[in-house]
Amino acid sequence: MEEIIKILKRKGVIVFPTDTVYGLLADYSFEEAVNKVYKIKKRDKKPLPIFVKDIKMAEQLALINKKQKAFLEKIWPGKITVILNRKNSSETIALRMPDYPLLNQLLKKYNKPLTGTSANISGKGSLTKIKEVRKQIKQADLIVDVGDLPDSFPSTIISLINYKIIRKGADYERLKNIQFN
Repeated sequence: MEEIIKILKRKGVIVFPTDTVYGLLADYSFEEAVNKVYKIKKRDKKPLPIFVKDIKMAEQLALINKKQKAFLEKIWPGKITVILNRKNSSETIALRMPDYPLLNQLLKKYNKPLTGTSANISGKGSLTKIKEVRKQIKQADLIVDVGDLPDSFPSTIISLINYKIIRKGADYERLKNIQFN
């Protein structure tokens, strides 16, 4: 864990297992690190989803009203990414609190938001097989190999601004049973 934290502090990018697929983690506060993620993914600079350790950290990044907070308390941790209004901005932000002990431990220990995008070339499928990750992702500073992950869809994405599903993915069935109020 210490080596991972050192790499993140040095603006590095790490391939890391999540509760859905392998992800690319970088310190969200370092523009240079975030730019590396875009380069590795060969992706346009559309906003990246962000992993947070808890709702309190989410509230530092986004405007969250009582109704939204109550909803987050029902769905997090989990495989659901939410879109909220970014604090001090007219833009939105996508946040997720994962449910994967190793990643949750890292988020708690590092205590800063991390990029939470899939470890794959943009436009290609998300990866759960470590051999495919190693073949596709060459520029990461470290690959944390826990073997193959269970087959999974990427997270479900829901806008908590207008309460619309943006992408049906993992945990979608669970989400259907949760009230928005």
